[in-house]
Amino acid sequence: MPLYEHVFISRQDLSNTQAEGLIEHFGTVLADNGGAVVESEYWGVKTMAYKINKNRKGHYAFLKTDAPATAVQEMERLMRLHDDVMRVLTIKVDGHEEGPSVQMQKRDDRGDRGDRRERR
Repeated sequence: MPLYEHVFISRQDLSNTQAEGLIEHFGTVLADNGGAVVESEYWGVKTMAYKINKNRKGHYAFLKTDAPATAVQEMERLMRLHDDVMRVLTIKVDGHEEGPSVQMQKRDDRGDRGDRRERR
């Protein structure tokens, strides 16, 4: 089955448990349609670059899935209809990377970028 990565933003006035409940809800939608969530991450509340529906912040969530296209289309349709979900991004990938995503890694673990003060 094809591999996908999804990021969605939900409203800032939800609690953390409600936002994480959305991840479980959309995971069950995939499972009901023959797909599976390989890994999910809750990134927390982050400030957005611009306002969306009068919100400056939102709960970010990330899903790695292994699902047929029809299951992904149904999940996206339900996400777009859900009142708490503001934005959805789905990308088809060749393979999932191992370990946590870049958003979940500590700043020190992101590689050898050097100290910014040394660039002068």
